[in-house]
Amino acid sequence: MTAEPVRHQRSEGSIHLSMGPQGIIRLREAHAAKVRIPFGVPEAILINTGGGLAGGDRFSFDITAEADTTLTITSQTAERVYRSLGPSAQVDVTLAARDGARLMWLPQETILFDGAALSRTITADLSASARFLAVESVILGREAMGESVQEARLTDRWRIRQAGRLIFADDVAFAGEPPATPATLGTTRAFATVVLVAPEAEDLLDRVRTAIGDRGAASAWSGKLVARLVATDGFDLRKSLIPALTALAGGGGLPKTWSF
Repeated sequence: MTAEPVRHQRSEGSIHLSMGPQGIIRLREAHAAKVRIPFGVPEAILINTGGGLAGGDRFSFDITAEADTTLTITSQTAERVYRSLGPSAQVDVTLAARDGARLMWLPQETILFDGAALSRTITADLSASARFLAVESVILGREAMGESVQEARLTDRWRIRQAGRLIFADDVAFAGEPPATPATLGTTRAFATVVLVAPEAEDLLDRVRTAIGDRGAASAWSGKLVARLVATDGFDLRKSLIPALTALAGGGGLPKTWSF
C-alpha cells in the first residue's frame, strides 16, 4: 500500500480597504489577514493571525487612500517568514492614492529564517497630486537569538506609477546563500529600501543622508527620493531607518507600533 503524500497546511488572507477623509468607505477581510483602525487616528494596522508566513502561503492587500485622505499603513509586528519545503510564500500589495491624498506604507521588518522563500510585489498607483512614502526592510535571521541564514529565496518587485506613468521600478532577488560581496550585503544582515514621491522630495535629501550616515545612500530627482540602507542587524538598521523615515513622514511621525 502506497502512503499518500503529506499535505502541508497553507495559510491565506486578503484585505480590501478604501479610506476617505471621514473614515472607512469599504473594508473586506478574509481568512488570516485582519486590520485594526484606531479611533480618531488615520492609521491601519495589519495583522497576520497565522503568526507568520511559510512556503505556499498567499496574502494580498489592496488599499486605497481616496481624495484628500491621509492614511498610514503599518503592521502589528515584524513579519516572520519560516523555512519553506518548496514553494515561496506570496505577498501582493496593491496601493492607490487619489487626488490630494497622502499615503504611507510603513510595515515593520520582514524576518527571513534559514530556508525561507518569499515572493513579494508592491504596486502603487498615484494621482499627480498625491504624496507617497514606502519602506520595506528585510532581516536575515535574528542575530540576538543566535540564528543565521545559510540560504533563502527572496524576490521583491516594486512598481510605482504616477498619473499613469511608470516612475519607479525596482527588483531585488537572490536565491541560495545571501549575497555577500562588497557591492551587495558584505557582512551585513539587514537592509531596507525607502521611496518618497512628493514635491518636496529633493529638499529632504540632505536630512535623509544625515540620518543614514554610513549605513547607506540616498538620491533624489524629479519629485522622488530613494534610499538604500544596510546594517549588521535589525537593531542597527533602525538606528538610521527611524530618523530617515521620521524626516520623510512629516509632522505625523511614525506609527506607535514602531516603538514597541
